[in-house]
Amino acid sequence: MPEQPTPPSLLVRPDTVAPFDRGNGVVTIPYVGKWNCETNAVTTGQTRFAEGTGLPLHSHNVEESVLVLEGEAVAEIGDESFALVAGEATWVPAGVPHRFWNRGSGVMRIYWVYGGRDVTRTMTATGETFEHLSESDRGGRSAP
Repeated sequence: MPEQPTPPSLLVRPDTVAPFDRGNGVVTIPYVGKWNCETNAVTTGQTRFAEGTGLPLHSHNVEESVLVLEGEAVAEIGDESFALVAGEATWVPAGVPHRFWNRGSGVMRIYWVYGGRDVTRTMTATGETFEHLSESDRGGRSAP
């Protein structure tokens, strides 16, 4: 069998992808994006959260869907919070502040899909905007 499908299709094996350490036990594994595909219309990956960690409240310039793969999460979307477990998913329109954090014991993993190729993150607290998965896009922290 071949190692890869005929381009532009991709096969992503997470154990061969360099993880992006966001700090404090939050690690992202990028799957599909402008870094490995010239024609993608979505950006995808997986993020793993250690117990009691999350990312700060933020928004994106594109829509985002998140599927909880493992563990117990809290999704903060706008002014509301929701408890999620593995198999449950969210969709957040562009520009809506949101965040996810691990509310359980053990690891929480999410699979995320952005509806675009050029994704940015804007921090709600500061208004700072930067490119998704750039050196500025770290910010893993303890959950509230």
